[in-house]
Amino acid sequence: MQASMRNTAPSAGVSRSSVKPMALLSGLSGLFGGARKATAQSSAALRQQKKEELLELIEPLKRGLAATIEDQEEVEQVVQQLERLNPTPRPLESPYLNGQWRLVYTTSDSILGRKKLPFLRPSGPIYQLLDGPNLKAANKETAPLYNQVYAELSPMSVNQVAVQFKTFKIFGLIPVTAPPSARGELAMTYLDDEMRISRGDKGNLFVLLMDDPDARP
Repeated sequence: MQASMRNTAPSAGVSRSSVKPMALLSGLSGLFGGARKATAQSSAALRQQKKEELLELIEPLKRGLAATIEDQEEVEQVVQQLERLNPTPRPLESPYLNGQWRLVYTTSDSILGRKKLPFLRPSGPIYQLLDGPNLKAANKETAPLYNQVYAELSPMSVNQVAVQFKTFKIFGLIPVTAPPSARGELAMTYLDDEMRISRGDKGNLFVLLMDDPDARP
């Protein structure tokens, strides 16, 4: 458990005075990767700036539980800017996808527990574990209920998977087989070694930070 950054010489009829020296030299710089490297560095700096801006926005929002409509719109704007800077256009093939991710923001009311009594809402970290090569996933709550769900993934495109939930674990202990209707879709719209942004088929947004790259479902 959605996008990426993607030599001239004068002709016989051109006078020497009409040829701009820098235009001639610009092609040479590409031989050494100068312009490409500078562009990559600039894009990386902009991504880092936008990531920091996003994390600053969501820090006081209690994973989204305290977000107003205005907060959600502001977060969405920065998220879209990051998605346009996505450095990993084929996330399902990237090793960055694998590991344990910690949820830091979502618009999903069910995950936030908006309809639950306050003492039953998730208060501890919420994790999502992904194993791309084996197409496995798991969502794990911690305090207070420690519920878990395990799923199998089926690629739909280079950045989107169908999710078939297989087993729920109540309190992390009692297994319950999931019905065939327990399924969804997830698109990875931004991925690097620190942050992942995903969008679900019900329109929900998820922002996660890498917690343990060696963990698996």
